[in-house]
Amino acid sequence: MDVITKPRERSTHKIVARAEENPYERAAFSPRHRLARLIWQCTYLLLYRISPRPFHAWRSMILRVFGAKIGPGCHFYPAGKVWAPWNLVCDDCCTLADGAEIYNPSPIYLESHCVISQQAYICGATHDYNDPEFPMISYTMRLGAYSWICARASVGPGVHVGVGAVLGLGSVASRDLEPWTVYSGAPAMKVRERQMISAPGL
Repeated sequence: MDVITKPRERSTHKIVARAEENPYERAAFSPRHRLARLIWQCTYLLLYRISPRPFHAWRSMILRVFGAKIGPGCHFYPAGKVWAPWNLVCDDCCTLADGAEIYNPSPIYLESHCVISQQAYICGATHDYNDPEFPMISYTMRLGAYSWICARASVGPGVHVGVGAVLGLGSVASRDLEPWTVYSGAPAMKVRERQMISAPGL
């Protein structure tokens, strides 16, 4: 699927404080959501994080128990982090390396053979800093098939990564990345085209 070119759409997740509350002191999520996150964090520490590196099927199973949709052949390494498994949808053969993190208050989609390398960060939410209530705004995001987020690179809220796009080492994507294009820098800029891969489904 090609990169989505339409403007970013805000999700329905916009939290506003009551009049008597200080918006900077309120809880960002409901008690039910915080409980689910607590259970997930305990499971992550006790069963996921300490599992041996080759146990990819085990970690995929744990993510599925918490609502993730994970295709076959995915490699989620033990020190990689998924903030909300129930908001994660992966096609086949996706990778989340050690130290990489997906922050996904809204759904994030990883298409086939998407790779997120060590210490990369996928950020799915921000705050409306022009609103005195400082509400959180989260986005649905998509990382295209055969895309590669290199080590220590960051993808900003609402950014869609095109099929086969590459975000270079330590780069920061603040705008959508075009298909089969290599980006580098902060903010990320086009540096070259990537040779298209001939593979099933493309």
